[in-house]
Amino acid sequence: MKISVGLRAFLFVGLLLAAKICFAQDNVIDQVVWVVGDEAILKSEVEEARLNALYERRKIEGDPYCTIPEEIAIQKLFLNQAKIDSIEVTDAEVIQRVDAQLNWTIQQIGSEEKMEEYFNKTKTQIREQLRQNIRDGLIAQKMQQEIVGDIKLTPADVRNYYNQLPYDSIPYIPTTVEVQIITKEPKVPQKEIDDVKAKLREFTERITSGESSFSTLALLYSEDPGSRVRGGELGFMGRGQLLPEFANVAFNLQDPKKVSKIVETEYGYHIIQLIEKRGDRINCRHILMRPHVPAEAVDSALIGLDSIADNIRNAKYSFDQAAYYISDDKDTRLNNGLMPNPYDNTSRFEMQQLPQEVAREVDKLKVGEISDPFTMLDEKGKEVCAIIKLKSKIEGHKATLSDDYQRMKALVTAKLGEEKIKEWIKEKLKTTYVRIDPEWRNCEFKYEGWIKE
Repeated sequence: MKISVGLRAFLFVGLLLAAKICFAQDNVIDQVVWVVGDEAILKSEVEEARLNALYERRKIEGDPYCTIPEEIAIQKLFLNQAKIDSIEVTDAEVIQRVDAQLNWTIQQIGSEEKMEEYFNKTKTQIREQLRQNIRDGLIAQKMQQEIVGDIKLTPADVRNYYNQLPYDSIPYIPTTVEVQIITKEPKVPQKEIDDVKAKLREFTERITSGESSFSTLALLYSEDPGSRVRGGELGFMGRGQLLPEFANVAFNLQDPKKVSKIVETEYGYHIIQLIEKRGDRINCRHILMRPHVPAEAVDSALIGLDSIADNIRNAKYSFDQAAYYISDDKDTRLNNGLMPNPYDNTSRFEMQQLPQEVAREVDKLKVGEISDPFTMLDEKGKEVCAIIKLKSKIEGHKATLSDDYQRMKALVTAKLGEEKIKEWIKEKLKTTYVRIDPEWRNCEFKYEGWIKE
């Protein structure tokens, strides 16, 4: 059985802890607070998850120092069983989730630069932290799917469940929208690109002549806030963790005293200096500079989109046609500009799932209307100009069988799956070694059986 989105939301116990990035405070004194099987749960893990929940404004029921370690322990039960059953996930699955999580974080914080500055880490380092956490989370999810197995429901099962619900317990379906988008990237003048390259060539000469050190120039001038505070140092990375253009140059460097040629990536222009190689990993410094996008270029893109919006309103061509032929957004252009929801792989969004700038415009529109041009940050943190069309809108409402049968079916499936998971955990605890530090035992746990003596 393919687990539905609704069921995954109920069964994915602990994935939110594992998949959401945990940013540790360096001064946390570690200690082992739980042991589950042969796996330790550290105080720092619990603290990281608590801080992360605060950052996300995610409510934790009860005492977080009780709830969080229990959730981590449950995930360790799934991971241990997954090892026994040889359950794995593919790199492609992990990369897809990592990218989605990074994009979500960038959207919440406002830009890639702000994300790197906030967490004092480069995007590459953040990606590395996410990779193993998300892999564990996906394996745990897959294990849960194995435990739940195939749940088959008839329409009568769904109808009976719905009819037995008290009115106050009937789920509320939030307002959902479908949005089409056209984006244009402001054109960067060649002079701006030439100025950046000239500056990087000047830095190379100053480093080579001994006038300045690479780390000092990175600290003063690099536009990568995560590595800038460390003199441009990225830390040890594998080839797959770096952008291909960057990796191809960095891994060919041999002399730590030399500076690379200028490298162009989707984030701007770099020069690189080797620090050390260890097998298939490399530690290097870099200086990133981005060409400045002048206000005139942004204004020009906005004016162009304003004309496009007027032409669509005057029926000179459709929004679908304009998205296909004009939009710079490769992810939506071939789908008539329709934005995909990365959370459930549909085209429907709840308002809080939309990028903030898009949500603000949607809130002003009626179905079929086109927004005025506005600026927003794309998934790479670049400023782009956009117009949107509100394609459809379903107002929030109490669920009905006629309009929301699939959602109700998913809810019933999730309930039955959750019951199976609970029974599995109860049985697993009977045969699993668990030790909890005495100071962490005074809790009302969701499951009995953690404390065995």
